[in-house]
Amino acid sequence: MSPLKIKKGATSHSAYNLRPTFSDVIERHTLAVLVENEPGVLARVIGLFSGRGYNIDSLTVAEVDHTGHLSRITIVTSGTPQVIEQIKAQLGRIVSVHDVHDLTVEGASVERELAMFKVTGTGDKRVEALRLADIFRASVVDSTLESFIFEITGAPDKIDAFADLMRPLGLTDVARTGVAALSRGE
Repeated sequence: MSPLKIKKGATSHSAYNLRPTFSDVIERHTLAVLVENEPGVLARVIGLFSGRGYNIDSLTVAEVDHTGHLSRITIVTSGTPQVIEQIKAQLGRIVSVHDVHDLTVEGASVERELAMFKVTGTGDKRVEALRLADIFRASVVDSTLESFIFEITGAPDKIDAFADLMRPLGLTDVARTGVAALSRGE
């Protein structure tokens, strides 16, 4: 008899679901949802979350296949394992949804985010802001005598760390795109 080949993070559709479903620990999950690119689909997906009281930490949407009229929605949400499984199951039931992937349990993935920071200051604070931007590999995309606008790309933790360091130096405005993520490997 051959050994069972069960993928890590097997879904509830498997008779061999080995993930415990009784945990009350809040986990952060990144979901990639492939949908029809048509009016109202995003509203139905968002309605699923708001109607059940689930929170969305990050949301990005873009068309990924122009000829096939498909868009990819990347959602970062938090909840117990039971809630995450329920979200995935309910997303899969929406007619316009083609595929739902939980990148957190399917293996290694790469997450990136783009952000812009407006930092206002003069003198030593201005010099320190430029020095920190260089360390974080942030680009200056606009400069006046009183302010800079920095552009930075990286993991959400890197963006958060950069924001924390810029606050005391005169951070006045922030714009973030949200998380874009892809699974690694095949």
